[in-house]
Amino acid sequence: MNVKAISVNVGKALLVSALFMFLSLIISMLEGRDAAFGPLLISFIITLLVGSFPFIFVKGIQPLSLKDGFLTIVLSWLLSFIFGMLPYVLYGGEFTLINAWFESVSGYTTTGSTILNDIEALPRSLVFWRSSTHYIGGLGVVVFLLLVIPEASPYRLKLTNMEMSSLSKEGYRYKSSKVVRVITTVYVTLTVTSFFALWAAGMPLFDAVNHAFSIAATGGFSTKNMSVGAFGSDAINLVVLFFMAVCAMHFGLIYAVFATGSLKPLKNSVVRYYFGSIAVMSMIIMFSLMTKGGYESWGRALLDSSFTVVSYLSTAGFAICDNSTWPWLAGVVLLMASFQCGCAGSTTGGIKVDRIIIAFKAISNEIRRRLHPSSVSHARLSGQHLADDAVNAVLMYIVVYFLVIFVSILAVILCGTEATEAVSGVIASVGSVGPGLGELGCLDNYSAQPAMAKFIYSFDMFLGRVEIYPVFVVISMIFRRTK
Repeated sequence: MNVKAISVNVGKALLVSALFMFLSLIISMLEGRDAAFGPLLISFIITLLVGSFPFIFVKGIQPLSLKDGFLTIVLSWLLSFIFGMLPYVLYGGEFTLINAWFESVSGYTTTGSTILNDIEALPRSLVFWRSSTHYIGGLGVVVFLLLVIPEASPYRLKLTNMEMSSLSKEGYRYKSSKVVRVITTVYVTLTVTSFFALWAAGMPLFDAVNHAFSIAATGGFSTKNMSVGAFGSDAINLVVLFFMAVCAMHFGLIYAVFATGSLKPLKNSVVRYYFGSIAVMSMIIMFSLMTKGGYESWGRALLDSSFTVVSYLSTAGFAICDNSTWPWLAGVVLLMASFQCGCAGSTTGGIKVDRIIIAFKAISNEIRRRLHPSSVSHARLSGQHLADDAVNAVLMYIVVYFLVIFVSILAVILCGTEATEAVSGVIASVGSVGPGLGELGCLDNYSAQPAMAKFIYSFDMFLGRVEIYPVFVVISMIFRRTK
């Protein structure tokens, strides 16, 4: 194990968190040194020192091996969670140790679940730090790390390939050295654009910054207890709806649209399926609300249903209405949205549209082979043939994904959580969606959940964010060393 290389690169990842802690400190000082100044200052100093130590003192670094790369990724995330919870723990209030851990993991993984009953009671500086964890996690702890690694470094290629799933990379027609630049450019552009759009729509400056962070990261942390609905503005609702939908698309395709000045890159099966699923799910929920949900206006039903569907599909988790009282059919549709989510190559979680399409095509091809044994057919995605190994990998991932959900649901139920909450909470956590159903709906929180259930949810968030396998690889490495 290359301890030197791992420690240096993990240290650089921690320095990213230290940078945003420093920005939060500036906000605290602008607010007259609010109640979070001390916790943020102590957290900043500790994180800065720990992150800087290996970067300054460790010399003679050797190239990363495959195993070292996986360890770097997993440790970068885990230590970000740990140091990211320090401001919460030191601040106190609702932030018990498990609550602080849950909030930190939820932030960095862009899940958006919260244990807070009164977000608006927090100092602005701590609210900004909370939103910052979204922003760091949305781009990816490791991608932030890659920004400071020279393009010629052997670390860049290895960490790029490990942080991004092969499915995500398919949409980038560039060298690995350019992929990080493409992701960053799109991410920052979407952040800045959504900020100005929200500000122009009437959202206050501070709120616009925080919501822009959450929108770009498809995270869902809001500055208000009632989420986006607190602003009472359909203009703001429509801006958030639009950017949530865009941010759930493949960043490579978005970049290609602006690079070419044409919408042609969006004319593929993945994008069509994605927007088609938004339309179908929204229509089903809209009719459900008009028939059994007590709605009297088709326009309001359409806005509420489409906003909520896009919120779940994009894993943003924002809310403009209370979906806890919606008819059961609406709940089923939202669960389906929590499974599917957005496109590969975006900041969303879930199984992702690309894998869903591949799975359907694999099943279709298998049926065709049974009917016509002599025929030769291959799954295609966006006009490209998919190798059998790639298809099998997708199907295996889906199987593992559902297995994780099944085991987690059983574990959460054993913790004392009601079955409906356990099912929706686990699905929302693994998919990085945030809100579930019932008492875990859009305008509710996870504060009443048992402590052990919160830990399981947070572990599921981590698994979903790194797409399961890197964590399992590291666990396997640990067990092999102990034997």
